[in-house]
Amino acid sequence: MQLSVIIVNYNVRYFLEQCLLSVQAALRGIEGEIIVVDNNSTDESCSMVKSNFPEVVLIENQENVGFSKANNQGVKIAKGKYVLILNPDTVVAQDTFAKILAFAAKKTNLGILGVKLVDGTGNFLPESKRGLPTPNVSFSKLFGISSTSTGKYYATHLTGNESGAVEILVGAFMFIKREKYNEVGGFDEDYFMYGEDIDISYKMLKKGYQNYYYANTQIIHYKGESTSKDVKYLTYFYGAMRIFYHKHFRLNKVYDFIMSLGIKFWFWIKYFQIKKTFKTPTISKNVLYVGSENTIFEAIRKIYHKSEVHLFAVCETRVISRFDDLEKLSAILKEKNIDEVIFDNQSTDFSKIIFYMTSLKNRGFIFKIRPKNTQFIIGSTSKDGKGSVTQLQFEL
Repeated sequence: MQLSVIIVNYNVRYFLEQCLLSVQAALRGIEGEIIVVDNNSTDESCSMVKSNFPEVVLIENQENVGFSKANNQGVKIAKGKYVLILNPDTVVAQDTFAKILAFAAKKTNLGILGVKLVDGTGNFLPESKRGLPTPNVSFSKLFGISSTSTGKYYATHLTGNESGAVEILVGAFMFIKREKYNEVGGFDEDYFMYGEDIDISYKMLKKGYQNYYYANTQIIHYKGESTSKDVKYLTYFYGAMRIFYHKHFRLNKVYDFIMSLGIKFWFWIKYFQIKKTFKTPTISKNVLYVGSENTIFEAIRKIYHKSEVHLFAVCETRVISRFDDLEKLSAILKEKNIDEVIFDNQSTDFSKIIFYMTSLKNRGFIFKIRPKNTQFIIGSTSKDGKGSVTQLQFEL
């Protein structure tokens, strides 16, 4: 077996369903398996997997054992030559797995491979590639200092569109040969959440392997959905950074004291930023449905019919096929003064949806997706805020 996809889930039932649909599409033609490890969700995630994805291997934990331990559980039963650690709030393109497998086959010293991540607005996420957070690098990041020598936190020696060697990759997408994952002991279970991706990346480097960022395929990472940016998140992250520095950079009591103060200082800066951050939800005025399902269009109309929202549609498959010409789609968006676009995955595959989102980023559009064969719409307007799920009322 070539690939085992490991997804750790906790109370993101709808994002998980969309993720699984995209993973299934990307696995076509590849000998692979999907393993979901659920950390005691209370939102019917497990029943959804059993009902809709009976071929998926499901591990149901009776408590939340954390990200590290749950992934280690999944890898322990995995059969693939490679394992992919994947967040449930992601959407992979159809070509993602084929491309990374081909890239990996050419590398004899590959440690971990990461790919280009974009958020729910189509914008590149800089944490797709990172440098080792040494004290100097972390200090520069904390105080917004960036130069050739200090801009290493986000591995600025590469642009988002350049593939190349990096030090640290993000846990939302980590592609690793299974034997190497086991060689370094997998994720360190001292980390409950956060920091474990930095730790395993560093362990790979210390073993002499090279980590890579691969820019020739891109996936959506809603980011704000798996864990909200709140005080609980900060507490976990603060604890993870203390563990990481204690394990890898501890020198002496004076140094440890200074680092402890620095991490605590970072905590309080982020704490007050979160307290002050509040975004008024964006209200759409003109919505475009891009799909070929009249039933879905009518279900969407029911959602908006009581508001002052104008709903437009492109409901012919023959028109959809012409959207390879981005100018035609752009013309429709401009003509109708559209501010929200709903893509129907029933007729537009995830690769095209990701392409449209990234091509149209920074133009003020809200992007949402209706995953095929589902009764909900999903999307996100911010890289930090939680995504939104809207239920559709219709009979399948």
